Amino acid sequence: MPQYEDVLTLTYDFLKYLVPQLAKYPRDQKFLLADRMQTLTHDILDDFIVAYYTKDKPEKIARLKPVNVKLERLRFSVRLSHDLKLLSNQHYGVIATKINEIGGSLGNWLKYLDGKK
Repeated sequence: MPQYEDVLTLTYDFLKYLVPQLAKYPRDQKFLLADRMQTLTHDILDDFIVAYYTKDKPEKIARLKPVNVKLERLRFSVRLSHDLKLLSNQHYGVIATKINEIGGSLGNWLKYLDGKK
């Protein structure tokens, strides 16, 4: 089995990068948009941890599939943050790249579990 601890590490490292960026948000967005983004990322990490330790393959797949929707919600929140000038172009690029890496790892994990890889 491929090393899917990598997606856990990618997500943890992403959260470690994201939290200081969100702390810079102005007060009116810190407790709304920033909090939502941080909560979504924590939920994604939690879902990966639970799936990683789940033994039953169908249950593991069932736990992983909703993560795609959470990643998409996170992408839109990040995009909104950038459009509202809460994130610089540089930070937006880094964050978007990291989200895409996490999504790619998730896709590979699901392909492996579905027997297509």
